[in-house]
Amino acid sequence: MGNVHATSQPPMAASPPLIAPPPPPSKDPVSAPHPGTPGAPPSDSGQTPPPPSNNPGTFEDLHKKCKDVFPQIFEGGKLIISKGLSSHFQVSHTVSMSTFQPTGYRFGGTYVGTKMYGPQEAYPVLIGDTDVSGNMNANIIHQFTERLRTKFVSQIQNSKWLATQFATDYRGDNYTVSCTLGNVDIINESGIAVAQYLQKVSPSLMLGAELLYQYGSTLPGNEMAMLSLAGKYTADKWQLSANCSLAAGGVHLCYYQEIAENLEVGIELETNVRLQESVTTAGYQYEIPNAGMTFRGQLDTNWCVGAILEKKLLPFPFTFALSGYANHTKSQYRFGVGLIVG
Repeated sequence: MGNVHATSQPPMAASPPLIAPPPPPSKDPVSAPHPGTPGAPPSDSGQTPPPPSNNPGTFEDLHKKCKDVFPQIFEGGKLIISKGLSSHFQVSHTVSMSTFQPTGYRFGGTYVGTKMYGPQEAYPVLIGDTDVSGNMNANIIHQFTERLRTKFVSQIQNSKWLATQFATDYRGDNYTVSCTLGNVDIINESGIAVAQYLQKVSPSLMLGAELLYQYGSTLPGNEMAMLSLAGKYTADKWQLSANCSLAAGGVHLCYYQEIAENLEVGIELETNVRLQESVTTAGYQYEIPNAGMTFRGQLDTNWCVGAILEKKLLPFPFTFALSGYANHTKSQYRFGVGLIVG
């Protein structure tokens, strides 16, 4: 927790990390089909579904409100064509050209089941994609009951299992318990286990903790454990969330504010005391509904600037996107153009 991304590279989309939720349909219009498209997954199908009225949500979504403000920057060119074959199944074709990201063709498929838990919540959800070399990402999300939800993520590259992850969330009336197992290898005796707990203390205040345990021959003493504490305070139009790891010396703070109906801002601070590094990022999201346009931008203390413009080409089912990123300190620049059809 509290890692500092103080590099010169833009925050581009990447393969699913070791311990992370399965990638949901992205806000980036050139990286995922639109929710609501025939055969597309319901909105937020990769995120925690609407919890019981007093449930605080999941630990992994602690900073989600703030992070959704920041642009999902991409580089190069992308074209996505998605087609709903039925009300439950959709396929997509993605062609990308990039200097820093994987380039080529990918085929994807999404299946949404018939078990309904809300107007836009149906399970199970199966999401997968593969490239011409056989490298594959797969996600299975299923909610067995109103309170119990599981997720499985796998990534295969060069005919080898690169990463696997299994997670379970149990949502009580005013608390959520989550458990995640990642890259568990019985033969080589290695793996990662994460336990999370989030409690709603009052209508506005939530407190929680996360315990990460990792074991393997590459670690000092063959094992390590790390405890993180977290909290979130929510008001009518703003919220403040934080988590810190005393052992790692990491602190992560996020502030979100709704300025107006179409304008939102977010500020994120990531500090690593051991490395003596700290990065603050400020971002905004501005929507022009009548024009079908959305602007997102960000600026951090490393003098890195990023922005994305999304334009819906109504009445056609097209979305056009322009992305840009600049690191003024190192004179590095990235630009992207994208189009999604369907």
